[in-house]
Formats: sequence, C-alpha cells, structure tokens
Amino acid sequence: MKTFTNNYLLFLFFIFFSFNLLAQDFQGKAYYYSKSTMELGRWGARLSEAQKKQVAARLKNRLEKTYVLTFDKAASTFKEDEKLDVDVLSGATDTWGKNFSPGEQYKNIKTNELVQKQEFYGKNFLVKDKLQSIEWKMGAETKQIGGYTCYKATANIPTADLTWYDFSWSELRAANNKENSEEVNMTEVTAWYTLNIPVSSGPSEYWGLPGLILEVNVGKTTMLCFKVVMNPEEKSTIKAATKGKVVTKKEYKEIITGKMQEMRNNRGRQRPGRTGR
Repeated sequence: MKTFTNNYLLFLFFIFFSFNLLAQDFQGKAYYYSKSTMELGRWGARLSEAQKKQVAARLKNRLEKTYVLTFDKAASTFKEDEKLDVDVLSGATDTWGKNFSPGEQYKNIKTNELVQKQEFYGKNFLVKDKLQSIEWKMGAETKQIGGYTCYKATANIPTADLTWYDFSWSELRAANNKENSEEVNMTEVTAWYTLNIPVSSGPSEYWGLPGLILEVNVGKTTMLCFKVVMNPEEKSTIKAATKGKVVTKKEYKEIITGKMQEMRNNRGRQRPGRTGR
C-alpha cells in the first residue's frame, strides 16, 4: 500500500511538473477582423447615396482591418496583418490614416506595462504607459464564437483613454470650447471572453477578464476573432519594441494635437489676405 501511495504521489508530481513546463512554453495566436462604420457628419449629409458609396470604397482599407494577437500567460503583442494599404480606386496609400492608426502593441499583465510603436509624419515614438484600467461588469449572457462558449462583460472607459493615438478636427474644436470643463466623456465597451482559453488578454487595449477576449464592441467599431491557433509549431518572440522617442499616452496625444494645430495655423497664414475696398 505504501509503495502504491508513493508511486501515485510520484505520478502526480510528474504530471504537475510537466504541466508547469508546458505552461512556460505555452503560446497562442488569435486573428481578429476589425470593422468600423463610416461617420461623415454634416459634410456627408450633402452627399448622394452614390457619392457615399464611393467614399466608403475609398476608406475601405481604413475601416476594415485584420489583426493578430500573439499571447502567452503574461504577455502579448497585437499588430495589424502586414498588407499593402492602397486605395482600391486611385492606387494611393492612405497616408493620413496611417498617422492616426494604432501601431504594434505590447502588453504585460505581470508588470502592468503597455508599450506601443507609433509613427507620426515620419517620426517614430515609443509610447510607454500602464495598462488601461478597466472595471468590468460580468454578465451571465453567453454566445458561441468559433466553437468557443463566450461570456459577456461590459465597462465604461473614458473616451480619451481609447483614442489617444487618434485625432479629429471636431475633437480639437470641442477641446478649445471646453478648456475649463471637467466633463469626462465615457465610451461603453462590450466584450465577449472564453474560459476555454484562460489568459487575461485581448485585442488592442482590452484585457483583465478570466479568459481570452474574442469579440469587442466599442463605439462604431467591432473586433471579432475568426481564428485561434493554440501552441503553433513556429513560436513567435513576444517582446516590446525598443526604438523611438519614449513618451506617455498623454504626452503623445499632446504632441499630435499640437502639431495638427500648428499645421492648420500655418495653412491659414499662407492664404492670400483679403483687401477691403
């Protein structure tokens, strides 16, 4: 009996040791399709339906993207699938869109660290900050995504914390009109995560749930996972980028906003003045 007990304990130790060894090398890849709806504002109200379709076709590469999340138990990288970003109608590269698109991102839940590469008009930045703080509300609602049972979670996050790499003229006007306002605009986020893949990671800024996030709905954008590869034969190196001017998210937002304001002011000064008669 004693021999059986010792052998059983040895067997359990072997299983536990093997599991830990595998966990150290554990890695997965999740592929996401991101789609945003087009918002044309007052300018779009003056367009015909045919013109709106033409604009949508021109912006397709900006509004529809594919990303890959490479993850292990603690860290992940999230980046756009490499492809030629060319306007399908004119053949022009979407330079404006690239300046305000999220770059390759590294998250580490153990060190509470976010590192993201950003390029703005030819200058390289390395945005280093803490992970986005998210207070998730867990729900009981479920649905199937790619064969995985997913649970719903929701959160309200300050809009500025989700758009720090982006810019819009309307946002600049609103900031100028509310310089002394303490109002904080919030964005509702809905996430669907699966306990079948127990890692606290997800696409973009989203993390902190007890399973991999397979779908995120935020504003006019939906990111949906369409393929998961567990323990791929060819492992990837999960590490943060190292080249670029180091700034925080807040500092980066101030840099691009200031530059765009400067560009608008310069453009205004270059216009020929009016002479009164």
